[in-house]
Amino acid sequence: MHKTPTLLAALLMATLLHAGDIVVTPDDNLHDALRQAREWRRTNDPRCDGGITIHLKGGHHQLSEPLFIRPEDSGTEASPTIIRGEDGATICGDPPRQHTQLFPKEGMERLLGFDPARRTITIPTPPRDVLKRHDVEMVVHQRWAIAILRVKAFHVEGERTIVTFKEPESRLEFEHPWPQPIIDGERGSSSFLLRTTEQRRGVEQLVIVAGAECTPVRHVTFENITFSDACWNRPIDKGHVTLQGGFPIIDAYKLQKEGLPWAATLENQAWVERPVAAVSVTWSEHVDFRGCTFTHLASTALDYTIGISDCTIENNTFNYIGGTAIMAGSFAESPREVHRPYTDLARLCQRLVIRGNHISNASCEDWGAVGIGCGYVRETTIDGNEVSDVNYSGICVGWGWTPLYTGMENNRITRNRVERYAQQLYDAGGIYTLSNQPGSLIKDNIISPPSPAPYATNDRGFHIYLDAETDGYTIEGNTCEGRPIGKEQTGFNHPGPQVIFK
Repeated sequence: MHKTPTLLAALLMATLLHAGDIVVTPDDNLHDALRQAREWRRTNDPRCDGGITIHLKGGHHQLSEPLFIRPEDSGTEASPTIIRGEDGATICGDPPRQHTQLFPKEGMERLLGFDPARRTITIPTPPRDVLKRHDVEMVVHQRWAIAILRVKAFHVEGERTIVTFKEPESRLEFEHPWPQPIIDGERGSSSFLLRTTEQRRGVEQLVIVAGAECTPVRHVTFENITFSDACWNRPIDKGHVTLQGGFPIIDAYKLQKEGLPWAATLENQAWVERPVAAVSVTWSEHVDFRGCTFTHLASTALDYTIGISDCTIENNTFNYIGGTAIMAGSFAESPREVHRPYTDLARLCQRLVIRGNHISNASCEDWGAVGIGCGYVRETTIDGNEVSDVNYSGICVGWGWTPLYTGMENNRITRNRVERYAQQLYDAGGIYTLSNQPGSLIKDNIISPPSPAPYATNDRGFHIYLDAETDGYTIEGNTCEGRPIGKEQTGFNHPGPQVIFK
């Protein structure tokens, strides 16, 4: 008699499930469930007819290594693979490490000096207990980016202290000319804070969808899953010196003679790597995320890197993200040098739809990261999203700093709401663009004024910022507090002749 409820529950479950359904509880192995689905695909099992659905039951599905989705896991239009969360199912790793701010106790302090030749920064002398520590890092405000520098030594000279730093970040910080700290800028000098961290590494990546150029992953959908608790280990080992948008520099220097054939005034060379992402998608078609939650992830949350077409990111929630919430397209990562006008990259991320997502409190760790950041992309739609509480720009599209045609075209930024952006860094925009993007559109967005940014060294914060050689955009119907956003609320940095305001 005691078995009757269990039997009834089993019979009820059997009536709800289909042949291609796999149920995974938090006590089960998620990797094993995916392998089961893969075997059905490999053997053309009849259970694939109509699709395979992996049901994640409520609770925490803890991972010690990433879940890999490979071409062999692909579905078809008639038989997709769906990984669906139920009753609050969470795929999680390790909680991000916590920082303890040492000096100043609140806010930031202004720098007293920055010396590229000696590779030192001069600051007001911190308290003695801070000077004795061996696990201190300095976060430096650098106009549109930050640097995280592990402290090598403090050299106290009365009320002033000269700070030196560990490698490789010391070389990268002082050799690359942009960005660097500003001393005596329009609104004062750049600022800094000193902090320590728990020196503990953890799981950085939760899900890796990785196809190949000739065999992409196809027709896989993630639904109603929470992705949480991923770490960011890079600053512990290498520091973090960034170029823009959260991209760490791995090599850089200033040209001895200014100018290159494609940019007469170019003075800097830089090679970057992509920030690590909790969930990444590469060489994939029709790989979608719908109704998911991304929270407490210490670097990028969701990244569609390269080889992307016809994918959708829709109705997801992103909050408390250390870096960028949604990233897409190539940013000319190493071995390429970022400032060249590449023509082969935009076609590798096309027809991506980013719609109806709610993004708040991104860029919590790396203030130079953004809400939505797209590099070399084409025919990308960013529509109806809400972006708020970010430290740099809200929605960014474009890369390359070039007026030349690169294949970036027909990108649409429409009906988004962007507010409380540029909270720490300027040279920012609620909507920010770079380079020539023919046939593109910024329309019917609601954008608040930029935040005051108390430590900014200039006043270059804009509702819309058409940065470095932006061209090909039609701009119409955008508003702030019910009033039209015109040229007076727009930042210009050498825009091209085909920018049209309506």
